[in-house]
This record gives sequence, structure tokens and C-alpha cells, in this order.
Amino acid sequence: MAFSMNLRVQYYDTDKMMVVYHVNYIRYFHTVRTEYFRAAGYPYSDMEKEDFQMPVLSVAADFKTPAVYDELVTVSCKITKLAPASMEFDYEIRNAETGELHVTGHSRHGFTSRNLRPIPLKKKCPEIYAFIEELYRSESKEQE
Repeated sequence: MAFSMNLRVQYYDTDKMMVVYHVNYIRYFHTVRTEYFRAAGYPYSDMEKEDFQMPVLSVAADFKTPAVYDELVTVSCKITKLAPASMEFDYEIRNAETGELHVTGHSRHGFTSRNLRPIPLKKKCPEIYAFIEELYRSESKEQE
């Protein structure tokens, strides 16, 4: 995966069985995606200043094994597709010590203005598009 970060499972992330409540994995996806852009040098907050939004169009998760309270997990993401008006990510969540796979996931995002109207990102925000395209290309080269 192109970018990874560790998170500690907090008590408020769990359900009565002390395992991560399923919707919180989606929140973990959001966190790693946001931190990926920050670490690469273009925080999402800076993109928003350019009248750019990246709303979620779809998200899916496949649950393999549960993560539990106080466990250290590694959350990873990579860009899997870049199109003129959208992009897609894949995710993995693993135990940080053993590498046990807990969850895989996928999300698709549109490129819109603040008022959620679709935009051609390359034309409307060429600097942001170039940044995302470079990330995507570097990830594609890593897989070769």
C-alpha cells in the first residue's frame, strides 16, 4: 500500500463485544486518506481553499477478523483509479504487530466544487490534479 499509519483502537470505537464497531472502519479509511494527502504535502484543508471537494460516492468494507479494544492497527491506502471526475482508493487494516488482516475496503470519490457540482479537476484545479496524478503514477510504478 502507498501510505500507512498506526492507530490505537479506542474504547469508544468498540461495541459491547469490545470489537471495533463496523462503521468505525469507514472512519479509519477517512483518517488514513486524509493523512495520506497531508504526508504527501497537500493537506485536504488546503484543497478545500481552492473550491475543491472530494465527496464519497461509494464505500465498501470486507470484514475478515475483528480488531479489538487497545489493539494497535495499521491502516493503509492507495489510489487505484484516477479519472477526470473521480478517483478510487483501496484500504487494508491489519494488526500492527502480527500483520493479521482485519478489513479490506474500497471507496470512490467525485471531484466537485463547494456546492457539490461536478468539476473537471484537471481544468478547474490543475495544481490539485497534478498532485493527485503524481501520487497515482508513483503508486502504479511501485506495483510494477
